[in-house]
Amino acid sequence: MSALVEDVEVLCPYCGKSIEIDVDCTAGNQSYFEDCRVCCAPIQFSVSVDSRGNLIAVDARRENE
Repeated sequence: MSALVEDVEVLCPYCGKSIEIDVDCTAGNQSYFEDCRVCCAPIQFSVSVDSRGNLIAVDARRENE
């Protein structure tokens, strides 16, 4: 059974600091923006989830990439 929400550690593409985000695996594949908790820059997150709700990957990139 997969977790409904996964804690994921990613590096901010702006400041390079490690931040932890919560990923809702019940929402399926998704793309959204969240501000870095360190430098406040807008990070675009792309989340990939399989058909069973298991987290496959989280990609963090700058807003305009």
